[in-house]
Amino acid sequence: MGSPEVTDWQGKNVTVAGLGVSGIPAARVLAGLGAVVTVVNDGDDERSRAQAADLAALGVTVRLGDGATLPEGTELIVTTPGWKPDKPLFTAAAEAGVPVWGDVELAWRLRGPDAAPWLAVTGTNGKTTTVRMLASILEAAGLRTAAVGNIGVSLLDVVLSEEPYDVLAVELSSYQLHWAPSVRAHSAAVLNLAPDHLDWHGSMEAYAADKGRVYEGNRVACVYNAADKATEDLVRGADVEEGCRAVGFTLGTPGPSQLGVVEGILVDRAFVEDRHKQAQELAETADVDPPAPHNIANALAAAALARAFGVPAAAVRDGLRAFRPDPHRIEYVADVAGVAYVDDSKATNTHAAEASLAAYESIVWMAGGLAKGATFDELVAKSADRLRGVVLFGADRALIREALARHAPEVPVVDLDRTDTGAMLAAVREAARLARPGDTVLMAPACASMDMFVNYNQRGDMFAEAVRELGAASA
Repeated sequence: MGSPEVTDWQGKNVTVAGLGVSGIPAARVLAGLGAVVTVVNDGDDERSRAQAADLAALGVTVRLGDGATLPEGTELIVTTPGWKPDKPLFTAAAEAGVPVWGDVELAWRLRGPDAAPWLAVTGTNGKTTTVRMLASILEAAGLRTAAVGNIGVSLLDVVLSEEPYDVLAVELSSYQLHWAPSVRAHSAAVLNLAPDHLDWHGSMEAYAADKGRVYEGNRVACVYNAADKATEDLVRGADVEEGCRAVGFTLGTPGPSQLGVVEGILVDRAFVEDRHKQAQELAETADVDPPAPHNIANALAAAALARAFGVPAAAVRDGLRAFRPDPHRIEYVADVAGVAYVDDSKATNTHAAEASLAAYESIVWMAGGLAKGATFDELVAKSADRLRGVVLFGADRALIREALARHAPEVPVVDLDRTDTGAMLAAVREAARLARPGDTVLMAPACASMDMFVNYNQRGDMFAEAVRELGAASA
């Protein structure tokens, strides 16, 4: 849909679709600009009513339990990322000629004339880690920055901040990119592409196209994954500014215009004076925490974006050394009886689980949950030779069990048919029974968590708690 420029918000009728972490800031900001704001929300629960009361105090109208009807007089819709494009509200908007923006689009439109450029990151997996690495590198270079976007920090709050930023590290989901047609980053990276959120996008092609929007209008560098041709294809199809370059990252030896790894050193052959003859050392793989292959790839992508912005090599090293990963991302929990226990509850799809499994040699794999339409044959086939045993739990564990029977029939499998509060401890005990000294018990579920847990954070917390209880019992 068209998205006309808006300079005067006074009295403009704007509908915000959805409450939550992006809808509430959007409604608050728009009301502050003088817009007449109506929030529509599917849910009508106690939390929603409390949020509605807070917004009502700002003069915002909130319609709970009715997210389908287009409020009369609406001139613009600002949607939260999770609302699917086929919602009746958007169909009605299209028929009425009403444009739809996401909260990211709104933030982009509200930036001041001297606004900080955006270094943007998207991809199926690794976005948050890469953006936080990037912010750490930028800070090490002495720049005022923030890790924002899909990471949980509102872009609106940051772009309207009275204290200016030098540059922003921006995580963008496929949902956000779908509703952000005008965003033009300084430089951007697509880390990887694998089937995910296809129920939202409708097809892999539509999902990839939305991811590829991050490259539109890039000024300096489009960063892609040399091991994932689909990301390079998105660069080739992007409409960028004159002089913008394609910059690859690889876990192997880099060619010209790439960043890569040589004998344990992260090396830049893209942002040097003579990229055919020169290479710049950036950091050691040991500077990356944890130094798992997929995390090294994240570090290289972050380094590429930082270097595109002119950050010196020493700041890349210092920023990576200072970075600490968020919880539940291939996080070491404890060693019990010579077995390492690792929490990668954030591995909520097969692509993330595959990267996690590739980081260890001998694994007792804990997996299961909500499959979200995923299939597991490729994941199991690629990882079979690393598996000492498997403990399955959750609603769709049978799908993984069947893939194991096809591709790893010799691997012992425990199928845990319980969802009570003691299920995680039982799963950890079964994993401990299968493990041998030197093994890694890896919880990389390859599935969403909401069948048994509030979210992946709670799942990871309960895993860590169960491991500690196991350690105390064996002490």
